[in-house]
Amino acid sequence: MADWIVVVDDNMANLQMAGTVLSKANKKVSAMKSGQRLLTFMKENEPDLILLDIMMPEMDGFETLRLLREQEKDMGRDPVPVIFLTADEDSNTEKRGFEEGVSDYIRKPFNPEVLLRRVDNIVSKEETLQNLKTEANIDRLTGLLNKGAAGAEFTECCKSLTGCLMMIDLDSFKLVNDLYGHEMGDKVLVAFADIIRKYAPAGSRSARVGGDEFSAFAKDMTDEVQVESFARHLNEELVAEAKRLMGDDMPIPLGASVGAIMVPEQGTDYEELLRKTDKMLYIVKQNGKHGFRVYNGEEPEEEETGADQDIESIMTVLSERFIPNTALQVDKESFPYVYRYIMRYIVRNHRAVGNVLFTLTKEEGTADGDFHELCDSFAVHIRETLRKSDIFMRYKTNQYFVVLMDMQKESFDSVIGNVIRTWKEQHPSGLEVGFECSFSEIPDKETAR
Repeated sequence: MADWIVVVDDNMANLQMAGTVLSKANKKVSAMKSGQRLLTFMKENEPDLILLDIMMPEMDGFETLRLLREQEKDMGRDPVPVIFLTADEDSNTEKRGFEEGVSDYIRKPFNPEVLLRRVDNIVSKEETLQNLKTEANIDRLTGLLNKGAAGAEFTECCKSLTGCLMMIDLDSFKLVNDLYGHEMGDKVLVAFADIIRKYAPAGSRSARVGGDEFSAFAKDMTDEVQVESFARHLNEELVAEAKRLMGDDMPIPLGASVGAIMVPEQGTDYEELLRKTDKMLYIVKQNGKHGFRVYNGEEPEEEETGADQDIESIMTVLSERFIPNTALQVDKESFPYVYRYIMRYIVRNHRAVGNVLFTLTKEEGTADGDFHELCDSFAVHIRETLRKSDIFMRYKTNQYFVVLMDMQKESFDSVIGNVIRTWKEQHPSGLEVGFECSFSEIPDKETAR
């Protein structure tokens, strides 16, 4: 894409000369004869560079630059680099220009080679700076601000803008990674970031501050009705996108919880506002999720998390609405507690249980990246192949420990064989599946006699 250069000069001959030189070098050129025309033009456009004459009637280059920077700040834009055009040899003029933020000077009458070189130097430097800034401030997955940049950006928003600061947390997102793999989880996060962009008002700022945690400053959002509408759209669109990505039978109760506070109504100190917003989010998460709460000036007591719930409401929250018809994957940290409970259960109730450790090894010629994806896919295969009463965990990248509940000994080998056989049918190459197994059967008292 051609560099876009704006030339501002009240002398038509200078405009024509600069335009000719730049156009021949494959630059896109916009020409105008006054500072006021530039300011109007810049409300709707963002060129790569401005060549601005200092000596112009009505509004000179210095005044134009000052008003341009104020306009860019009000619009939340990064400043476009400016090169002053001048026939003035006074060093004080040049010093003043650099103090006020110009990138360079070009003397008139123009030397075409000098003009092109200085333009290319500034544009190249600006592109490098923008790339570095993007890498430092932007979350690579979603394109939103990252956590490091969010603090500085939202601090400035809270000081200078009217709107609503929000903390947004995805509900039940971990199940996406557990049931469908991290690649699908990334797709859901990207889709959710797009939903935030779609429904946040113009001029808003949004960030991804953690794995499934987001924040936003919604510019000019000033009442609870607007927050309610925003939260409702987030939840409706998220479910729709999740079903598009994972199918209409997607069993995960995905949603978004939102904690919010009005700015500057409740203050302008970002850290204090964030603390109160986070508390509102916590209350939403403790009371059914998939909703919002706006700070109203009163600090809730630590033990207060809304009205008392009836047993059906609590059961709905605990059960995540419904149970998927798949084996249950438990994270490695929680699995020991579940496993100990299972062992107490089978001993007390004289039941049988089968333990299997699947170990995956890379076949020759399989790339590391492909191997890791296959290992992720094996978790999905286990979930879909075993019964919903069975439980498993991922012990290492290439190892899965499975507990087969109430397993009959004569069926034990066939269940393991079915897992391996159906995997090889769907994935004939890439990795080998090995296993170790142990069967525990606790006879009841009558059988033991």
